[in-house]
Amino acid sequence: MQFYKEGFRGGNPDVKPAAPDRRARGPFEPLPDRVDVLIAGCGPAGLCLAAQLAQFPEIKTMIVEPKPGPIEKGQADGVNTRTMEMFQAFGFAETVKRESYWVNQTAFWSPDPKTPAHISRIGRVQDVPEGSSEMPHTLINQARVHELFLEVMKNAPTRLEPDYSWAVRDLVVDADTTDHPVTVTLENTGVNAGETKALRANYVVGCDGARSKVRTAIGGELHGDAAHQAWGVMDILANTDFPDVRQKCLITSATEGNILILPREGGSLFRMYVELDKLNPDERVSSRNFTADDMIEAANRIMQPYSIDVKEVVWWSIYEIGHRLTDRFDDVPAGQDRTPRVFTAGDACHTHSPKAGQGMNVSMQDSFNLGWKLVQVFKGRSDPSLLRSYSAERWGEAKRLIETDHQWARIMSAPPGESQLDGGEMPRFQKQFVENLEFTGGLAVKYRVSALVGPDTHQALAPGFEIGRRFHSAPVVRVADAMQMQLGHVAEADGRWRIYAFAGQNSTAGSDLYRLCDWLMADPDSAVQKYRRRDEDIDAVIDLRAIFQQGFDVLLDQKMPAILKPLTGKLGLQDHEKVFCVDHKGAGDIFAMRGVDRDLGCMVVVRPDQYIAHVLPLDAHEALANFFDGVFLPASA
Repeated sequence: MQFYKEGFRGGNPDVKPAAPDRRARGPFEPLPDRVDVLIAGCGPAGLCLAAQLAQFPEIKTMIVEPKPGPIEKGQADGVNTRTMEMFQAFGFAETVKRESYWVNQTAFWSPDPKTPAHISRIGRVQDVPEGSSEMPHTLINQARVHELFLEVMKNAPTRLEPDYSWAVRDLVVDADTTDHPVTVTLENTGVNAGETKALRANYVVGCDGARSKVRTAIGGELHGDAAHQAWGVMDILANTDFPDVRQKCLITSATEGNILILPREGGSLFRMYVELDKLNPDERVSSRNFTADDMIEAANRIMQPYSIDVKEVVWWSIYEIGHRLTDRFDDVPAGQDRTPRVFTAGDACHTHSPKAGQGMNVSMQDSFNLGWKLVQVFKGRSDPSLLRSYSAERWGEAKRLIETDHQWARIMSAPPGESQLDGGEMPRFQKQFVENLEFTGGLAVKYRVSALVGPDTHQALAPGFEIGRRFHSAPVVRVADAMQMQLGHVAEADGRWRIYAFAGQNSTAGSDLYRLCDWLMADPDSAVQKYRRRDEDIDAVIDLRAIFQQGFDVLLDQKMPAILKPLTGKLGLQDHEKVFCVDHKGAGDIFAMRGVDRDLGCMVVVRPDQYIAHVLPLDAHEALANFFDGVFLPASA
């Protein structure tokens, strides 16, 4: 983290200097009449997007929430490894790691063959496969995740805060203008309930849940089905003789249903998903009037011969499993070729079972995908048509999520006797869990070839950095200070692209790496120079990092290209943190771990949302230029 580039300042480095023209806030300050981006909903998707946009004072962002303030408990709790990687870019992954429960093992329980009315442990599985991510799978109160995003927003130059007690009631898009074409009607839900306020926006993002008013306003509908199965969820403080209460557990009984146990942060709290009754096709779960006591009684029946003594029910809810998906994630009807102005994210466009732990995670990945694209458009770096890629990329991933979760939910709610594989040694739900580990970790996402994802022509140069998938970090040593670290952790949620240039065997002056650096630095039509403005730092748009095979002590005396030690900021201070080498201290060799060609090296091009856009040879200057020509507009000044 670099925080003296613009001059020394004391205090918390996470608090950025405030923008001079930021919005005035206070109990009597009026709402704005115009904004660039209006976000509806302070759930994970909305806050993730707001935290990105808050960093850019030139983007006037507003986020509204019908509730009177932030949530305090309940709702989602699972943070998968992919989301933890994303949290690193926002700067609070270490906080989550320190405060959360780490899911290391998952235990499986099923009817004891000798005493079917009792359950017995049948196996364990390592929850995060070895080498799949440097991050753990964690469990933490969703309200705490919200709080961390809110801190990022409040510490940003815009000092962005939600406008609570306001909800989107309706919106209209005027296709005949490009100047704030969306008219939004907000409705007060607080002390002045029913009061309305009209404002105009350039873009609106509906992160307002399954009953989204934004989705409804653009004609979107959720299509899908329901499992007609009632489940309860409760966060409890309790004593029990169940031996695996501090491990994630999947429990299936012979006749009483199933349970999922998720230990929570703090050492005592844990969550239980408890299967209740089957519902009739025309029946809603609300008609049964289930209570927390019903869940506790069901849990004690399912867990025989063990029992739980509940001391406090912190939060509980009853729900019915449903799997639904909208036809598109923006306001452009099929067959029309215009720039989208309204988007939906999270539960506003896809809903599913909470037991796979994907709801909060996928919602944030939706808006992480959209955020950097909005930034590039507002900063004039890309044509607004870039925004069409949001629905194109995220709808496909949501569809795959729905299909996978649909299968998993059916297995978890299978009637007694049908949750086992016929003649198999491993229960069906355990086998399915193992097969789904990449999916539940959030690591199965792969974007297709497009203007933002190149072909796999040169994938063999680095098979471990798969094009279209997230950048799989690995250990390196920073040359300047011999700092052991993860290479992927240099990327912040700042809207910039990254090029990781892996040096070949020849890595001295005149090598392919040095020629790449010289071209990027000197040629006005290079991928770095062409898209930045004259008053911007050399790495304002595309951040180049180099990784060598030699040790740091050898490289310290080697003269580096100017672009790897650029002068940045208003003081023109030299950046010493762009050169890395393999970790010879035992953490792992990134070249070997990711299969990078040691003789030739390569470039790995990574998008602002941490997904790999391209793998190219170091001398593929023209191919790199052509790729970025499809992403960026030339700098205007």
